[in-house]
Amino acid sequence: MNDLEYYNSFEERLQLELLKLCHEAGLMDQVLAESEDITDKWNDYATPYMADAIEQVNDYPNASIAWPAFMGMAVAKWWDVDWIANQFNTYDKFYGIEGWDDMDDHIMVDILGYPLGSPQEREIRDITITCAEKAISIIMKEDFEPGSEKAFYMLARTMKVMYKIGAGLQLKRMGYKFQKYN
Repeated sequence: MNDLEYYNSFEERLQLELLKLCHEAGLMDQVLAESEDITDKWNDYATPYMADAIEQVNDYPNASIAWPAFMGMAVAKWWDVDWIANQFNTYDKFYGIEGWDDMDDHIMVDILGYPLGSPQEREIRDITITCAEKAISIIMKEDFEPGSEKAFYMLARTMKVMYKIGAGLQLKRMGYKFQKYN
């Protein structure tokens, strides 16, 4: 298996595990709800996010892994509300008053509209942190040297999956579901 096949396989396995976790919590269907518009938007945000997260990952691994899920939720909300206007939102729109540090709170309150401490906010935060912890557990079972190129790519793929899971969670909350048409 070459490197690309390995990373693709890792990403697929991780996504299935996190989807299963969200489904068992009753927060997602068995198939990830997604939109190409939302999924592709990660490409605009990945580089600036990785620049922020790499500085934080050793001290705040859960936050570094979890924040992309909140970003995915925000993009799903923007997509639902007015994609024509919101498709050009830049990465800094995710920042709270404290920048990267309170990105999660800013997204929850100011973009998704869930007050801190509300049942919705707690449910979303709990599943997001649970997914981040599961992702870290899965990463730790892989064979790589910390700080290596392989570690970087594993982290990048993990963040992409978390973004997609966050978007899927928000799409489900807004009533979207995946349907196959023949």
